[in-house]
Amino acid sequence: MASAEQVNFNDPHAPHANAIEAFNHHGILASRKHWNIHEPQMWSRAAGLSDEELLSFTIEEDLVAVRSGVVSYGTIILGKIRVPGVDDELGRGYIHVRIHDPPNRGEEDVMFHSILTLEGERDADGHPHLWRAIQPEDHPLEFFNE
Repeated sequence: MASAEQVNFNDPHAPHANAIEAFNHHGILASRKHWNIHEPQMWSRAAGLSDEELLSFTIEEDLVAVRSGVVSYGTIILGKIRVPGVDDELGRGYIHVRIHDPPNRGEEDVMFHSILTLEGERDADGHPHLWRAIQPEDHPLEFFNE
């Protein structure tokens, strides 16, 4: 398992054709269903959106940035996907997705790894009071291990 210190990511950049195809494997609805059971506030920025509306983005238009870094077991690819239906007091909404591309097989084995879900504003006992799966535009696309 990689850590932020072990992965040398390139700078955020516009996606190339291979990244666009890879991010069609994103796991967004599974994450939403999981968190709606455990902590519904995680996806609260999309509370008024149906699943279809949440997924109304197109990778070709709404995958706005990617980063990648090679590790011993392949390549970690991070992507920032704009959610067209989210524009609230925090501004436009973006989902940060991590996928994995094992070595030497091309794009057919690219797999979803995780979505950045923040649990923050912890109290003195360490309990979070902020949950966020949809990030504001200014949240940097950085390594995460969820």
